[in-house]
Amino acid sequence: MRHPRVCVLGGTGFVGQHLLNRLSGAGYLVRVPTRHLHRHRHLRLVPGCELCGLERWDEAGLREPMNGCDAVINLIGILNEDAGRTFEAVHVGMVELATQLASQSGVRSYVQMSALNADPAGPSEYLRSKGRGEAVALAAAGKGLAVTVLRPSVIFGPGDSLFNRFASLLRLFPGPFPLACADSRFAPVYVGDVVSAMLRALEDTSTSGKCYELCGPRTFTLRDILAYTAARIGRPVRVIGLNEGLSRLQARVFEKLPGRPFSMDNYRSLQVDSLCREDGLGQLGIAATSVDAVVPGYLK
Repeated sequence: MRHPRVCVLGGTGFVGQHLLNRLSGAGYLVRVPTRHLHRHRHLRLVPGCELCGLERWDEAGLREPMNGCDAVINLIGILNEDAGRTFEAVHVGMVELATQLASQSGVRSYVQMSALNADPAGPSEYLRSKGRGEAVALAAAGKGLAVTVLRPSVIFGPGDSLFNRFASLLRLFPGPFPLACADSRFAPVYVGDVVSAMLRALEDTSTSGKCYELCGPRTFTLRDILAYTAARIGRPVRVIGLNEGLSRLQARVFEKLPGRPFSMDNYRSLQVDSLCREDGLGQLGIAATSVDAVVPGYLK
């Protein structure tokens, strides 16, 4: 019996590593293109996972990994631009290339991980580029490729950069915590549920041509997320919510720091609440997992 093969772009990241294990457990063979074979060699321990080295994320580098694949899942994304990567190149250009090569290689299904509030007219270049990328992916659906778009809110789970990042900051900087955009709202969604949605999109042809918003069952403000994290790790915190002017100032300062922990584009994204208008998980037959069921375990 032939096992279906999936090419996962961005498979070495947080969501990708959770996805690889689920795909393997479901009987899929997986190819993961990467420029850093040595750094990610541990992924070879995942049964059925094949790492493919490439020099560049271009047509020549990606054509071979896609050959013989039944599906492609694109997880590639960035939260901030740097000298070598722009939002346009990563969120739009890469989708154009991936869908083009998928169609040429005989791939049947394509799953695009976008973001909640992705919109070509959105407030930040991150959200605008994500919206343009969605449009490119869905346009490919008219050319014979079965395309499903997933729009998660902020994602949590073991290894995340949400609760874990706040926990690290609280351990490093005890005391009053100045927080920009403290009242911005989210519905954090469990990485395992996002991965389940991806598998459902691969297996259910009725998802083709559709977008699914993915949210958890509880709404948090950014202030709530920080306070929740502090309580779980036993580090009481006094959150100082910054007003609009100070939030913008913090963004301008932090975007000049190494790693760009917060930027003006991040600030603009936070001006729109990351809450679902539709229950995409429910539409896919998936029950949303609560923060309380998962986060306390890995923060300890």
